Amino acid sequence: MNKKKLAHFETEIRKKIKDQEDRLVRSRKGAKEDGSLEASGETSTYSFHMADQGTDAREREKAFYFASRDDKYLQQLYKAMERIEDGTYGTCRVCNKEIPAERLEAVPTTTICYDCKQKESK
Repeated sequence: MNKKKLAHFETEIRKKIKDQEDRLVRSRKGAKEDGSLEASGETSTYSFHMADQGTDAREREKAFYFASRDDKYLQQLYKAMERIEDGTYGTCRVCNKEIPAERLEAVPTTTICYDCKQKESK
């Protein structure tokens, strides 16, 4: 991959890392807020209905799931940056051919070209 393309992907991945880090902070903050005393009804003057508790539990679980998913994607972005730094970014780990820029635009964290991915899926 030429240096210009590599610099483009590095810039894009750095932006995605920043966005993902911000999103993860918000997800974690939301998960913590959903588990606060106020949300649990302990500071409320009304009785806390079991259905409301179930809904809150589901919302907390969903928030933790999103935070976990965001963290996994962030780790993939960090690994993509490592590949950029060590010169292996954009090279298919299976066939060692260059991954087309269109695929990298669509999935910047990929380590495998489309053809090899198709074979792997079968």
